[in-house]
Amino acid sequence: MLMTAPMLGPRDFEYPSIMLSGVVDHGMYLHFKNCLANAPQQGLVVVEISTLGGDPEIARLMGEDIRFHSDLYPERRMVFLGRTAVYSAGATFMSFFATENRYVTRGTRLMIHERLITKNIQLAGPLSTCIATLKATLNEIQSSIAIQNEGFQNLILGSDITMEELLEKAPENWYLEANEAQARGLIAAVL
Repeated sequence: MLMTAPMLGPRDFEYPSIMLSGVVDHGMYLHFKNCLANAPQQGLVVVEISTLGGDPEIARLMGEDIRFHSDLYPERRMVFLGRTAVYSAGATFMSFFATENRYVTRGTRLMIHERLITKNIQLAGPLSTCIATLKATLNEIQSSIAIQNEGFQNLILGSDITMEELLEKAPENWYLEANEAQARGLIAAVL
């Protein structure tokens, strides 16, 4: 893993600017946006999270805010700190940080899985409208897979994990302990 930013130590994480815990949902997003608005515009900005997962689109929204604000204020360094559990949508959020800006605490577990869908399809009416309903659902699934795989590519960039390995393990919920995540190149360090 090529590091261009200096390696950080535990003291750098003493006072996170943004602290998130719980389900990744609209409530977390509102708290995140408020903290981000009040975060320093220069220097180190630590974003700490512990989550068992939630809405992947909210995770992407928060991630896009990180990317946008990193471009707006290049003199600040946005750093991810995962604590205890970084599952599902938490891993999606982590994928928006450069690998050199990803840290987790000892004993933290990452969990990566495919997006989930629960949907009942009602077919009623003229046959041509039934086909349209099925095609719309298929398009939704294919689009979601494309979005998921873009996130997977960002997550594994610079690591020794291949897309093939990730796609093989993700359907069964892939858990990685902190030291394994570091050894595989998903994060910069374990604190």
